[in-house]
Formats: sequence, C-alpha cells, structure tokens
Amino acid sequence: MQIENRSIDFIPEHERYGEPRSLFFVWFGANANITTVAAGVLPISLGLNLFWSALSILIGCMIGAIFMASHSAQGPRLGIPQMIQSRAQFGVFGAVVPLLFVMVIYLGFFVSNTLLAAQAVAAASPLSNAGNIALLGAVCFLVALFGYQLIHRLQKALSFASILVFGAATVLALTLPVAPEQWSLQGFNLASFLASVSIAVTWQLSYAPYVADYSRYLPSNTSTRQVFWYSYLGTVLGGGWMMMLGAILAQAMSGFSDNVGLNLVQLVGGSALLMFAFILYGQVAINVFNLYGAFMSTVTVIEPFAALKVTPAKRAGFMLVICIAATGLCTLAQDDFIQFFLNFIFFMSYFLIPWTAINLIDYYALRKGVYKIADIFDARGIYGRVNWIAIGVFFSTIALEVPFMNTSLYTGPIATALQGVDLAWMVGLVFPAISYYWLMSRRNAVPGVTAKV
Repeated sequence: MQIENRSIDFIPEHERYGEPRSLFFVWFGANANITTVAAGVLPISLGLNLFWSALSILIGCMIGAIFMASHSAQGPRLGIPQMIQSRAQFGVFGAVVPLLFVMVIYLGFFVSNTLLAAQAVAAASPLSNAGNIALLGAVCFLVALFGYQLIHRLQKALSFASILVFGAATVLALTLPVAPEQWSLQGFNLASFLASVSIAVTWQLSYAPYVADYSRYLPSNTSTRQVFWYSYLGTVLGGGWMMMLGAILAQAMSGFSDNVGLNLVQLVGGSALLMFAFILYGQVAINVFNLYGAFMSTVTVIEPFAALKVTPAKRAGFMLVICIAATGLCTLAQDDFIQFFLNFIFFMSYFLIPWTAINLIDYYALRKGVYKIADIFDARGIYGRVNWIAIGVFFSTIALEVPFMNTSLYTGPIATALQGVDLAWMVGLVFPAISYYWLMSRRNAVPGVTAKV
C-alpha cells in the first residue's frame, strides 16, 4: 500500500486495473452508515407514515441513482476525475463556478457525518466531543491520503460488516411495535411525499460530483453497462435499505433521532467497544469520500491559475488544510442536527441538480462520450476558458428554481400556491437539459464533438 501518485491527471492505460463489480461494494459501503440511516428519519419528520415513507425512499433512490450511475460510467472512458471533466462543459476557468458549490457540499456532508459519529460515541469514548471530532478527522485524513486503492478496500470490508450489523438491526426493528396505520394507505400528503422523494433523489445525486473518481482506474474497454449497473445496484440497495431502516426506527423508538448511532447500536445489544469501532469505521468510510473529493476539487480550482504538480507532500498539505477547516465547521451545527440536515439537503439539490443535467446532456447527447483529454487541461484548447452558455444556463436554472423552493428558511410563491409542493428539483433537471442542448446545438459546431480522445 502506497500513497496514490495521481490527483486530477489522466490515468494512462498501463496503470488501469480492476473489475466493475468492485463498484457495487464501493457504493453499497458508501451508504452503509448512520448518516444514511438519519436521512431516513426525514420523511417521518415531514409527517409521512411508514408506507409512504418507504415508497418515497424507494422511488427517489431509483430515480436519483440513474443519474449517479450515468456519471460513474464516464470514469473508465475518460480516465479523469468527475469534476475536472466539467471543464468540457463550462470551460477550463468556468468550471470553477460549479466546483465552488460542490466544495460546499463536501464540507456540509463532512460536518453531518462527523457530528453524528461524535454524538454516538460520546458515552463510550474517553475523549471530549471536540476530541472525538478531531480523532475522526485524523483517521479520515490518513485514509484519504493513501487514496483510491485503500478506499476501495475499506469499502469492500465495510460492505460485508454492515450486512451483518444492519441486517441484525433490521430484523430487530421489524419486531418493534408500531401503530397499524403506519403501514396503511392513510395519511397521504402530496407535498410531504414529493419532498421525501426529492430528499432520496438528492441523496443519490450527492455522489455525482465524485462518482467517476472511483471508476477512472478501470480499463478503458470496461463495459459501460456493467459500470452503470454495479454502481446503480450498490447505491440503491445500500441507500434504500439504510433509509428505510431509519424511517422504521424513527417511528418505533422514542427519541431515535436524538442520537441515531447510539440508539442503533443499543438496539442490536452492542458493547461500547463495538459501538465505538463500528460507528467510527462507518463514518470514516463515507467521510473519506468527502475529503478526497474536496481535495480533487481544490486542485482542479487551483490548477488553471498555476502550474501545479501534486507531489505526495503537496497532497498531504492540501488534505490537512481541508480536513482542519472541515473539522472546525463541525462546531456550527450541533444544536439542531435534523433541521440543519434537512435544510442542507434541499440547499444542495438546488445547485447540484442543474450541474448534473448539463454534464450528462453534454456527455451522452451532444458529444456522445468523445472528448479531447489534453484540452481539458489547456485553457487555450477547444473547450476554451469560459463557456458562457453553460454558466448562463446554470445560474438561470437556479433563479428559476427559487419560486418552487420550500424549506424552513424560505418558501417560494409557486410552492405556496401548490400547498407546499417543492418541484425545484424537477425544474433543475428539465430546464438545463433542454436549454443547454438547444443552445449548444445552435452553434456552428459543438467544440470537441469531432475530436478524438
């Protein structure tokens, strides 16, 4: 095991290895943690019963994973990280715009995961809350520093361990008493149902900015269909299972959302040591994604402005600074975690969904997977410095989403007229897909569409 020597650069064919089935474990393991279980509490907090919560989670995961897995399929073909590929849509300098929003998403999830883990292990750890947060950050730093290979191994081990632990938790959860109407068709509320679907869609889309990072080392001739389906099944099964478990426990256990991790371990009768080890392990596994992705995004932002060669020492320096900043932010959202988490997920969707629509339309409909990789790293290349069409569509979409938004911080006029139904995520998918495709097609030629990789 050695420190990964690649960062945002292209992975040459002689360094490619692996099988697409490894992606199932990566994305199943990425969901097998208490943060995903906590996300399952959100539909209950919106007033849905268990039947409608489970249905909305399933529908949302299945929809969102289509886009997530479509991004994953780009990795072997292009051999570069997900967000640097955005330069082909936004331009070499223009890609900084979505990158800044994505970096906020990484930090937000790092904070969410860390707070849940620190809260859960507080009773068993000899350290203070600040000490637990620092410990989690330190372990994440070490794993992310070694990079791609260690992350894959960690996720595979976590997948098998989580099947045992969460399997036992699920069996026990189903034996807990709940009111009969919880599994009935009663109590349907369209606004809450669509909000819950949106949460699950956004949860899956939250992996989109870095999903190709974990498939880019696969050989370029790897089956696109296999990459898609292994990624899709891993994230739908892992995410759907964990969220449904969270919804059941939120109804069956009083005060479950007050300390998701501790209540979950107590349900399976685990010891303090088991709780500390499993929660720390699970939260490290998912937080490594956020730290690794934040590092890649930071390098992608800096690289156009400076001749940057990422050595192991520079890699460690960047990650250390990011890890310290993210760990410091954990003190800002401790008082009302569920409300913070709910608002964060909605906030994330309003910026993330337009980016994913632009990226996928460009890759699958306009350029059909054909890109000139060298020009993605060159501001004088065919993708240019800034693509104002992509920038304009991105910000126009965000502006159009505002009237459709419904959060505890702000409710738009259209959402109010629709009795609270939040359709912003649908606007965020449909408008940029159509407008970006139409505007780019009206050019005499789409830059790079005839270029060879």
